[in-house]
Amino acid sequence: MREESMEKPVVELIGQNGNAFAVIGACQRAARRAGWPKEKWEEVRAKMMSGDYDHLLRVAMEEFEVV
Repeated sequence: MREESMEKPVVELIGQNGNAFAVIGACQRAARRAGWPKEKWEEVRAKMMSGDYDHLLRVAMEEFEVV
């Protein structure tokens, strides 16, 4: 369960390669910098990959501060 008091990791997606693998990779790097446990990242990654590209972006915006 996500703690609301945790700040969202910042991930820079604007102006970057927009393919799904690049988005997931950028989010993974941001999660690592933020110190997310492996299990949390795997949960978010699975959620990102459970739909189409628009779903992936929605999840990224829910879980990360997209700049």
